[in-house]
Amino acid sequence: MEGSKKEEANPWRVLEFYSGIGGLRYSLMKAGVDAVVVEAFDINDVANDVYEHNFGHRPHQGNIQSLSAVDLDRYEADVWLLSPPCQPYTRQGLQKGSGDARATSFLNILELIPQSSRPPLMLFVENVVGFETSDTHEKMIKMLRENHFDTQEFILSPLQFGVPYSRPRYFCLAKRKPLSFQNAQFNNALLRDPGHIHGYEESTVTSEETESPSYWNKLIETCQPIQHFLEMEKNRDEVTSESNDIPPNVAEMLMDSEEGNEFIDPSTKYLVPSSLVERWGSAMDIVFPESKRCCCFTKSYFRYVKGTGSLLATVPGKMKNETSSLHELRLRYFTPREVANLHSFPEDFEFPQHVSLRQRYALLGNSLSVGVVGPLLRYLFTHQQS
Repeated sequence: MEGSKKEEANPWRVLEFYSGIGGLRYSLMKAGVDAVVVEAFDINDVANDVYEHNFGHRPHQGNIQSLSAVDLDRYEADVWLLSPPCQPYTRQGLQKGSGDARATSFLNILELIPQSSRPPLMLFVENVVGFETSDTHEKMIKMLRENHFDTQEFILSPLQFGVPYSRPRYFCLAKRKPLSFQNAQFNNALLRDPGHIHGYEESTVTSEETESPSYWNKLIETCQPIQHFLEMEKNRDEVTSESNDIPPNVAEMLMDSEEGNEFIDPSTKYLVPSSLVERWGSAMDIVFPESKRCCCFTKSYFRYVKGTGSLLATVPGKMKNETSSLHELRLRYFTPREVANLHSFPEDFEFPQHVSLRQRYALLGNSLSVGVVGPLLRYLFTHQQS
């Protein structure tokens, strides 16, 4: 039977753990489901400033490990959304898994499910690729099985949703019986293709195909060009025509508390210094406005140029080839607004003025892709009562 009495009567009540700057909440909004976030939780003070600025509600700030089953029962929540710390599972990290202190809070939350008098009906977990082979993942799946949850797991990238952004991530969708997935034949499977969340009853490609270069090359061709996600030219025009009335989204880009709130020309603020081009040029990932793929932006973007995200060539007509000097390309960093655009954050998302440039990049690097999570949540909330 499609739907359930719960969904028809009242909105789903959602708890948002590790809420950050609101990526999960924006994804819930993008999913278009009848749901309300009854509480969010995050320990990061600056992230909570951003969340409050955009949603008018400040997340519960404190150590998630201090929460008890009784505390969570009070919210009468139906759904838990979680984006726990990824550092224990990254390739660059020590890969200590559950032995890493940063994994403790997530494991504690999982342990509250069987202790709860009102356990969630559905769970959603996002993390980095590598989580799926960790002992934390093993413990999570064991707990979900023991508490009557079916799961469907995914490793997906924004490239598979038309966004020119290479950021593969792991996702776990879980439903507690009697709720069931619309495509129950994929229960307990790890999938690398988003076909059936778009309504296809069968996966359109195999896992082996998704690991081939030809699969990704075809996908990249279907992506929008990077220029659709850029703001700089538009903002230059606005600054010129409205010098006495700078729009808010331009002001946030030009003001940086670490630099004394000075007005800085956007055409120079984001340029990569020539000394860095000379030192790291061969290691830089350089893209052009017409490119249909860029690399994942990490929390260290703008602080470092190697391995933290793509750099944009801004000189028209210049292509990356052996006869072009890197200095001729006039490389610049993507702005925070552009990174947010590639994360599919809505146009009305903004940072409070006091949040510094480095903090903005760090918060975005720790966030998630709304363009991927939104469809996954829509699929999660589309359910059947068995």
